[in-house]
Amino acid sequence: MSSLEINCSTFSREMKLPSSPPLVEGSAFEPCRKDMDEVEEKPKDIIKFTTEKLAVEEISQLVISPPCGAVSLFVGTTRNNFEGRKVLSLEYEAYLPMAENEIRKICGDIRQRWPVAHIAVFHRLGLVPVSEASVVIAVSSAHRAASLEAVSFAIDQLKAKVPIWKKEIYEESSSAWKRNKECFWASKD
Repeated sequence: MSSLEINCSTFSREMKLPSSPPLVEGSAFEPCRKDMDEVEEKPKDIIKFTTEKLAVEEISQLVISPPCGAVSLFVGTTRNNFEGRKVLSLEYEAYLPMAENEIRKICGDIRQRWPVAHIAVFHRLGLVPVSEASVVIAVSSAHRAASLEAVSFAIDQLKAKVPIWKKEIYEESSSAWKRNKECFWASKD
């Protein structure tokens, strides 16, 4: 063996890592229970309808929490086509008192099913051009499974229960209000 080669089995037996010094009560290195308790936050449900452009990063930041290792997002955007027609934008309307109430119920249902910290649901109203976000849902949790499942549940329930109407505006100067086939009040054709 050359002087530059190392015998790994010998090295690992002979090399001893220094042990950490024992923690002294009251030292700066001792985890403080009070500090950990202060990190706990009350769960937040943040719901907003707006005509302003949605800022995905800002919405994501609203749900970040020190004890959480996951933030999951759903961002629904306006696509440029529907059934072979070129879409220029979407226009959204909502019955706000009922829409806000239904989203609060969805947040409550999420909290019954998954251990999540914070939930944010933002939805655009008015005109939403192609590629811009129409809806952003953000959920934080300690682990990814809870927030991923909660986000999927939230968008499915929003589409099924919340009174929001969408009109597609097409290139050929026409438009059509779209029936949400997922909503509970739609007839099942």
